[in-house]
Amino acid sequence: MTDFGGWEMPLSYPLGTVHEHLACRNRAVVFDVSHLGTVSLSGIDAYDTLQHNLSNDLGKIAPGRAQYTHLLDGSDASVLDDIIVWWDTEKQFYVMPNASNTERVIDRIGGVDTTSTRSILAVQGPKSREALSKVIPGAAGVGRFRLGHFQYKGEDVVVAGTGYTGEDGVEISIDGDSSRSLFEELVSVGVEPAGLGARDTLRLEAALPLHGNELGREITPIEARLEWVVSLTKGNFVGREAFLRHKEEGARFLLYGALSQGRQPVRSHMAVHKDANEIGWVSSGNFSPSLKKAIALIFSRTTLHFGDTVEIDVRGNMLSFEIVNLPFVAKTR
Repeated sequence: MTDFGGWEMPLSYPLGTVHEHLACRNRAVVFDVSHLGTVSLSGIDAYDTLQHNLSNDLGKIAPGRAQYTHLLDGSDASVLDDIIVWWDTEKQFYVMPNASNTERVIDRIGGVDTTSTRSILAVQGPKSREALSKVIPGAAGVGRFRLGHFQYKGEDVVVAGTGYTGEDGVEISIDGDSSRSLFEELVSVGVEPAGLGARDTLRLEAALPLHGNELGREITPIEARLEWVVSLTKGNFVGREAFLRHKEEGARFLLYGALSQGRQPVRSHMAVHKDANEIGWVSSGNFSPSLKKAIALIFSRTTLHFGDTVEIDVRGNMLSFEIVNLPFVAKTR
């Protein structure tokens, strides 16, 4: 167990992070991600409030859908948080910020913090829907980035086709008092429990950004290669003018994927070199259980190309990495 944003969270279970990681890639796992924030926003002004404060365009979706979006700083367009919005009914939204950013999001959009009243279980992996159908009939049919309401032991649960592993799966919002029963029943039908360690290696293999690493203050969507999250066609929103200025000025650095032929992992903030010059830094790095090699996401101030070689400084030991296409590991079919 480990402290994470004030929550006591499982880093791993007895069989370990590598086992849990591969179980998600090949079968099905369940993560307790109740530490993630949930802000309930409702009423006639909810849609306009979100359109004004978030970067993506809710007009592209509809009730019963989910959307990935950013909360931008109005002065420099850096990403204050990356968020999933669950649009439940016409006037009801559930905004899902990162664990440490809930207060910041509420300061901008208002709403009610419901994090402490519910739990969220993420059921992920190529066989996740097969297992889920034995526990919550019908929930397995919820499509990618769609929402559905279902009953679990007489209680309403919201199921969304979202996740943070690069694999198929869903996330289930359920009353906190009932979450243990659901977790245990999922395990009883063959879903393996997984902790934060596997969640991080899975998201890294899928090249999914982590706020504080690939996103954050002084990092814009352009530099994180997430420009598609910013909709310039929906009208004005906080950060729009700063984003346009930054787009015109050009990115100061860009995100790349780097693959080693060795196993020694690198960590965030380690310096990246090319041709004896320091060109950037590691934003995230780890050992890839799927590839059995070290992988890293890096920011470079110099333009790089696939096949280029860079070196990462690990306490004076220069490790060679090749620039590769992302994601490192594609979704299991």
